[in-house]
Amino acid sequence: MLADQLKLFLSCFVAFVALVNPIQKVFVVNSLQKQFDSKSTKIISIKSTITALLILILFLLAGQLIFNYVFHIELYAFQITCGVVLFYNGISGLQSGEFLKFDKNMSIKDITAVPIAIPMIAGPATITAAVTFPAHYGHLITVISIIAALFINLIFMLYATKIGGLMSKYNLLNPLIRIFGLIVATIGVQMVLNGISGFVTKINI
Repeated sequence: MLADQLKLFLSCFVAFVALVNPIQKVFVVNSLQKQFDSKSTKIISIKSTITALLILILFLLAGQLIFNYVFHIELYAFQITCGVVLFYNGISGLQSGEFLKFDKNMSIKDITAVPIAIPMIAGPATITAAVTFPAHYGHLITVISIIAALFINLIFMLYATKIGGLMSKYNLLNPLIRIFGLIVATIGVQMVLNGISGFVTKINI
């Protein structure tokens, strides 16, 4: 019984780690460091992780209720909107070599929730998983998996400077940012297409 529960947890945990994509956050934090000092980026990392965790837990517990009855929106509309945001950030990384660029007068609280917590950490795919996974894995395993995945992601964010420094030493950081920018833009396009597909399916029912 315990072995079965462990297998379920590992399956759920790996899925969330893949969706959150901690490697991407190394490049995001290194982009932030061009406008914020080390202390500020650590605060952003911690606060955005907590915000993302609260968002995912909220959607896990009341996802369908939030979408359909509180905001009266469909999941496909959410996917399209977040896909556009990711596409913009990806193109920015591809062209300029940095994922995020903000006005110097912007404060930490202006960027912690959007776009760092959502959709960079808690994106449409991750939120969809939070809503749908409990039916298969159970609420407890899903919650523990979310917490563990976001903890791994936070570690990558907090040590992004050292990881980025190692990459810069071998002149890998800028090329990899551009490569990941292309990947993020592509993910954004896929989210938009998934949203459009969901919309077409909905109107054809």
